[in-house]
Amino acid sequence: MKFTELGLSPEILEGISRLGFETPTPVQAAVIPAILKNGRDLVALAQTGTGKTAAFGLPVLQMLDTDIKTPQTLILCPTRELCMQIARDLENFAACVRGVRVLAVYGGADIKPQLAAMVRGVDIVVATPGRMVDLLRRKRADFSKIKRVVLDEADEMLNMGFEEDLEAILSEVPDGAQTLLFSATMPRQVASIAKKYMKDPEEITVGTRNAGAENVSHEYLVVHAKDRYRALKRLADFYPDMYGIVFCRTRQETQDIADHLGKDGYKSESLHGDLTQQQRDRVMKRFRARELQMLVATDVAARGLDVTDLTHVINYSLPDDLGSYTHRSGRTGRAGKTGVSIALINMREHNKVKFIEKQLGRRFVQRSVPTGADICQARLLGLMERLSQMNPEPGLIDEILPSLCASLEGVSREELLRRFASMELQRMLDYYSKEPDINAEPLHEGSHAARKKQTAAGGLVELCMNIGKANRLAPKQLMNLVNVADRASSVEIGRINITHLQSFFEVPRDAAQAVIDSFAKSLVDFEGRRVSVTLAGAGNPAKRDEKRAANPHRPNHPKSNHAKGGKKPGHWQK
Repeated sequence: MKFTELGLSPEILEGISRLGFETPTPVQAAVIPAILKNGRDLVALAQTGTGKTAAFGLPVLQMLDTDIKTPQTLILCPTRELCMQIARDLENFAACVRGVRVLAVYGGADIKPQLAAMVRGVDIVVATPGRMVDLLRRKRADFSKIKRVVLDEADEMLNMGFEEDLEAILSEVPDGAQTLLFSATMPRQVASIAKKYMKDPEEITVGTRNAGAENVSHEYLVVHAKDRYRALKRLADFYPDMYGIVFCRTRQETQDIADHLGKDGYKSESLHGDLTQQQRDRVMKRFRARELQMLVATDVAARGLDVTDLTHVINYSLPDDLGSYTHRSGRTGRAGKTGVSIALINMREHNKVKFIEKQLGRRFVQRSVPTGADICQARLLGLMERLSQMNPEPGLIDEILPSLCASLEGVSREELLRRFASMELQRMLDYYSKEPDINAEPLHEGSHAARKKQTAAGGLVELCMNIGKANRLAPKQLMNLVNVADRASSVEIGRINITHLQSFFEVPRDAAQAVIDSFAKSLVDFEGRRVSVTLAGAGNPAKRDEKRAANPHRPNHPKSNHAKGGKKPGHWQK
């Protein structure tokens, strides 16, 4: 489908043709004809970045009567940035339409020029709710000729607490005006506004209702709370070309994370409610110019941001509601491009991930936190790729090349690459050589009975070790003991259950006997006690059952750790 098939005027088509518009997005193809044909109220559910501004802006421009000097269309949106962006877009769309006057009305700026523009006459007012209410109270806004009201990102405006302002504004709109509501999600508050102020609206849904953007992949990493920041740094190092937003819960956390990132050499700044409008504008100018790699923001501060080409959204902590997650993840994967939304969760938040999965209808992929080896390998491969694609211009390099070659005579290609890589990445290599694996033990669903059934059916066997909590044994030490005893093979360890005197762990059925034999032959000891391993139940089942009976509700979850060389979930790839 082409824009020429949507019923738009030649002047509008000429304007958008100059902007390079040829093929409408799905929301534009569905919404533009609907607005033009009958004047009926409309609810359009679509993600941010799908072209909603043109979807309502083009038909609104076409239906203007430029002989009327008072506003005919009112567009409400949640933030100053979005308000200014919509106004700019409308002016660009109307480049070939004579006499169109668009005014952006928002807080944080001198109100006098806005009042003066209203007096001179405008056709379209794009406003934030708070400033629009201010104009109404001053009796400086004439709504008598308003024919259309657009609520853009309605769910965001309500999330930001503008419900009373919206009701005050909508109550001043003449009866019979067409109302166009655009939202990424349809929570109860939005449905209530639609029911109260709209008459039999047509509903158009692009994608799945209340779903996230189609082009976004959803991933999560399981880390202890104390390791969240280290995990964030590793993601930034693994993806050196990351251009994204890191979402935090509170203003203080946002500022702290941004400060730490800055001290550690990352290009980042914070965006939260304690910033002045001037500070906010400066931060956003730097971020849009890609002078910053990461913007660390609260949900409220980031609402309405219109930034294209974001590669990543990082949920430093998951929000409590689906709508906030949808808006966070919707900041990337826009305009047909792909993006990644990554959540850093602790071991108790698996149920929250499952809930969001179910509500969004999207599968979340578990990834392990990139290790130092992962990061250095990714950096080296990226460096080599850039080298292979370089096409240096002839000049001074060619003149001194013979001398360079002579100085490196006798150095093999492999050795030259090794030295070059070491020189380029020595700081990172030194840092990560001392960094531990920070992946936490992920929890998995399933009762003890279900796990026993899975153990039998899935080829896992439970073994018993003759030491436990009384010997100060921890899961990591148990895995190290298996490593020491069985050096010849890679053994994947499943669920670990350490009781007072004994420990139980699962291994693949075909590896069980080798593990038992390795302990019998290697004479491994721990805290002065000889360690032995038998099939669970073969040694002292009464003692085991007694310990389990003492704690019958103990979770029996598999561990993702592997004793040696086992496959970890979601291994990182560039």
